[in-house]
Amino acid sequence: MAANSSSNGTNDVAVNINDDLNRCASKNEDSDIYLTVPFLQKLVAELVGTYFLIFAGCGSVVVNKGYANVVTLPGIAIVWGLVVMVLVYSVGHISGAHFNPAVTLAFASTRRFPFKQVPAYIAAQVLGSTLASGTLRLLFTGSHNFFTGTLPTGSNLQSFVIEFVITFYLMFVISGVATDNRAIGELAGLAVGSTVLLNVMFAAPISGASMNPARSLGPAIVSHEYRGIWIYMVSTILGAVAGAWVYNIIRYTDKPLREITKSASFLKGAGN
Repeated sequence: MAANSSSNGTNDVAVNINDDLNRCASKNEDSDIYLTVPFLQKLVAELVGTYFLIFAGCGSVVVNKGYANVVTLPGIAIVWGLVVMVLVYSVGHISGAHFNPAVTLAFASTRRFPFKQVPAYIAAQVLGSTLASGTLRLLFTGSHNFFTGTLPTGSNLQSFVIEFVITFYLMFVISGVATDNRAIGELAGLAVGSTVLLNVMFAAPISGASMNPARSLGPAIVSHEYRGIWIYMVSTILGAVAGAWVYNIIRYTDKPLREITKSASFLKGAGN
């Protein structure tokens, strides 16, 4: 009996030690996510990328308002589209070039981005947007100090629906060119930038064409202007998640196009 009790006690100790080691390993893995150099580089890329996105895009809005509409609506749309395209090509290979909490959450919801990294990504994006908005506030003072955020010009429902649709459209395109290996990846920046340009062109006069919670939240924090902010927090996230999931539904395979067509055998058959 003594031998048995001794043996059981040893087993209990061994089990407890193993459990402690497993917990420590789990904690180390969690902490490693935030301490590794590559992840910190991603956060810096997201912060800097979001900063330049908001600085250029919102900067065009300030200049247009302060200097007799010199930029014009098409010009503002082109600025937003070009800055997105340039940044995608600049840091897309480092952080994925999200610059948008709605995009990050949409990728996470479809398991194409780790949920554990979502809070840090969103914090970097919001910080970048706030810093850019603060910079513009310092540069353009007095009569040239204009609110660069987004406000509904019509009803809240109208802006909510518009933001949902254009963010859905944007995320649908992003999912197609950035996550599907059958797409031409080299054209991702051009496709995403063009989508932003098109959305801003027709939706900006109605809702501001945010498509991005950070784009609306940064200027709101700096200017203390929170009217209708919930629209740009809720609608954009819902639209992005819906866009990502709808593309996932029509993505029936992860195989490359050449594999699907068996080296374009269907073209050979058509030629014969």
